[in-house]
Amino acid sequence: MVTGKSDISGWLVRPASGWLWVGLAAVLGALTVHTVLVTSDGGMDNAIVVDAARTWLDGGSPYDDRHFLYFPSAVMAAVPQALLPRSVLDVLVPVAVTVSLALGWACALRLHRVPLHSRLAALGLLGLAAGFAPFGQLVRLGNWTVTAVLALPLCLLLASRGRWVVAGAVIGVAVAVKPLLAPMVLLFLFARRWGALAVVVLVPAVSSVVAALFLPDPTGFLTRTLPFLLNGDDAFLRLYEAGPAAVLPRLGVPEALATSLALLAAAVGVLCAYRRWRGPGPAPLRLAETSAGLMLSAFLVSRPSYNHYLLVVLPLLIAGLPYAGSVARRPLFWLALVPQLPGVTWPWLESGKRRAFRDAFTLCVLAGTVAYHCVRGARGEEDDPEEPGGPRGRRGWRRARGAREAPEGLGTAVESV
Repeated sequence: MVTGKSDISGWLVRPASGWLWVGLAAVLGALTVHTVLVTSDGGMDNAIVVDAARTWLDGGSPYDDRHFLYFPSAVMAAVPQALLPRSVLDVLVPVAVTVSLALGWACALRLHRVPLHSRLAALGLLGLAAGFAPFGQLVRLGNWTVTAVLALPLCLLLASRGRWVVAGAVIGVAVAVKPLLAPMVLLFLFARRWGALAVVVLVPAVSSVVAALFLPDPTGFLTRTLPFLLNGDDAFLRLYEAGPAAVLPRLGVPEALATSLALLAAAVGVLCAYRRWRGPGPAPLRLAETSAGLMLSAFLVSRPSYNHYLLVVLPLLIAGLPYAGSVARRPLFWLALVPQLPGVTWPWLESGKRRAFRDAFTLCVLAGTVAYHCVRGARGEEDDPEEPGGPRGRRGWRRARGAREAPEGLGTAVESV
């Protein structure tokens, strides 16, 4: 990694001034306090899950609400919130979401060996909070997507250090809470980490089966939620879905053709992600960009697919900015985010019901940029063991050498758990 004075990387990894941290604290504090004042139950999306838990506590089925799209294990995870007074949730949930977003960013930084006191640490989180509208939306909604925003970089951080089984447990728990990270099973397949893969699958499967036994409708997820997800026939949700399968029919494209195009794009994205996994470059970048490619491919076909899902992959990619070969250095990467600037009014798209067209542009351009980069952008790179701004020691050279010798496992030189 280039960290000299002639490159922006050197400036980014140097310590941030106190004023930067003050500005960041002010923005995060204002966003959190505003959310506390204007939301109830911690936000509309959080209320859906908590109400499902309250329904179960009252003897009903959580799946009576067609908008409850979670595994049975999520009902049990929401029970502690259901037992708390609403006034406590009004404060607790926005604070917890903001803290989780910050922790996810910190894990993404450490994955790329970027110091937590660096300018990138402060400016990156400040930019996401003030310059990326879905960040504020996620806090205001209290959406449980935040669990994936934290779990994915934590998983990759553990995997980069050879702790694949623990990384698999992190993904498994996240999927049990919200199945957003289910596509990450492909990363464990790519890496041929069979023990970790078993953990990824068994944790949500076992927890959901056990939780379902306590529900009055044990098969509710299979008989109600799963058909709803596959059909995606909800007039309200469809207005906000960013996937091509939902947006293209609104422009006159036959639904079958739109679905086929989305599936094709997703398949290409997965192939490009696999190419990135097998390609050269620093191990943290390969982990982050492969995972981003997998998740963006899934977002192209998932129903529903919302703009705040992008927060699952953006911190991972932006934190890799100090690397000269990162996708975050491509102009199209930043161009894709322009429609998500808060406060900008777009002609004919200002209505909330038309926001999906802007979100679809961001998703498709970002997915295309990452896919192209996975195939073309990393050619000829060498593994760089040096931590940003840090010395290059013998241990770093050995770690990098082991990564070059065994790119499939990302850490053969480090013992797995």
